[in-house]
Order: sequence, then structure tokens, then C-alpha cells
Amino acid sequence: MRNIDVISDAICPWCWIGKAHLEAALAELAAEGLDFTVRWRPFQLNPDMPEHGVERAEYRARKFGSLERSRELDANVTDAGHAAGVEFRFDRMLRTPNTVAAHRVIRAAEDAGVQYAVMDALFRAYFHDGRDIGDAATLDGIAAGAGLPGMAAMLAGEAHRDAVLAEDMAARRGGISGVPSFLMDRHLLFSGAMPGPRMAAAFRQADGVLSAREAAA
Repeated sequence: MRNIDVISDAICPWCWIGKAHLEAALAELAAEGLDFTVRWRPFQLNPDMPEHGVERAEYRARKFGSLERSRELDANVTDAGHAAGVEFRFDRMLRTPNTVAAHRVIRAAEDAGVQYAVMDALFRAYFHDGRDIGDAATLDGIAAGAGLPGMAAMLAGEAHRDAVLAEDMAARRGGISGVPSFLMDRHLLFSGAMPGPRMAAAFRQADGVLSAREAAA
């Protein structure tokens, strides 16, 4: 079974949309007998974000020039989310967090075999419920609800921090500048939240090319 690695950030709206499209693509491929293992890998959209995050409206206005422009972009994402079957509630989102702690939880979730559930819970908590996923107590509750208890104790220490930062840096050095980005068996295929049928076609083609190379080796 081949691996699909999704390089993403927990505060990337297109990553949540991409996850929905990925699920559709995987269902299409599974019906053809093609199954994949999916792993989520870290990337920080804001690597210089203060540890405790910032107030979202102020940050977005500064980043995009005005709060009005930020709201226009949020409206575009909301429309794309509706088409993908996910609901964004930007009106509930008060802070833009530092995501290192969230990525540490995501990495711990992989070890526990619940990474997909935790990833889904984090996206929903941030984008729909407006929760601060940079806060350790909030992350502990979200992870526990997705089948991963004990994250408060983990986050109180340094577990997974170095690994998360190293993977984030490796992605940047590898030329990745936007997320979501999708790799199959460590081969970068594409970046962006393309619709499910197009994702399925890309994965199908990549699997065929890799299988041909393996057969010829």
C-alpha cells in the first residue's frame, strides 16, 4: 500500500477543503481497488507567529491591507467550503494561533493511530467552532474527544517539538511554499485543494508511473 503525505497547517482553510476533496478521491480509488495510507505532515503558514498567537482581525488587516479585504477573502473561502461540504464560521474566530503545539498533537496522534480523526477535529474546532487551537488546554480537550487523551502532559514537555520543526524546515528546503501539498511515496505530486476527481486522477496516474518504475527496476 502506498503512502500519501499531506503537508498542511491546521489553520490553513484550503487544507480543510483539501481534506474533504481527498476523502472523495480516496473513495473513488477504493472502488477501483486502490487503497492508500494517509499521513499528515507539518507546515507553518506563520513560522514567526508569537507563541500565544495574535488577535485575528488585527493580524488579518495588517497582512492583507484592510479588514474589508480580509473579509472578501474569507467569503471566497466560505463559498469554496460550501462546495466541498464544509462550513466555515469566520465570525467565531477571534485569534490566529501559533500552530507548533497543534502539529505536536497531530504527530502524537499518528503514533496512536488516530491521526485522521484528530486532524478532522482540529479543523472543525478552529474553522467552525472558533476555538483557539494554540492553547494547550483546548488542544487537550479536542484531542481527547477524537480518541487521544493525555495531550496536556505531552504539551507541558518538549515531546515532538524538534521533529515538527525539522519537518517544517525540510518541507521549505524541498521547495514547498504553499499548502496543502500532496506527496505519494515521497514524490511531490501537486499543491492545492483541487476537486476530488482531479485528485483521484493524479493519484491514479502517479501510482501507475511508480508501479511501472518498480517493475522495470
